[in-house]
This record gives sequence, structure tokens and C-alpha cells, in this order.
Amino acid sequence: MRISLNDEGIELENALTVQALLAQRGYLQPGCALAINQTIIPRDSWDDHLLQDGDDILLFQAIAGG
Repeated sequence: MRISLNDEGIELENALTVQALLAQRGYLQPGCALAINQTIIPRDSWDDHLLQDGDDILLFQAIAGG
């Protein structure tokens, strides 16, 4: 299975959840937000959301301003 994480192509042997992928890569940090195929995935869904072949993931740091 092939996915893209922040424009980096990644080959996965098995389907993973968002949470598992980010933990595996060391990207689990407070204040992160994530979109898959241009749709925001709520953080409380990361542990249940199974990645699919061809998913385009954008992980970014949420910044508050005023």
C-alpha cells in the first residue's frame, strides 16, 4: 500500500490507523492537525481511521493567532 505524508511517498506493508502511523514516525505531538485527501480528520478519530491505498495525508501544526 502506498500513501503520501506531507508529500513524502511511503510504502506500508499493512493497513495502519492514523494514530499508528504517526506514532511509528514520531509525529504525535500536541497541537497537530491532520487532513486526509483534503478532509480534516478529528484527532479523536485517529485511533479508528484506517488508512487506504493512495491516501494523501497532510500533517501540520495548528497555530492560534489574534
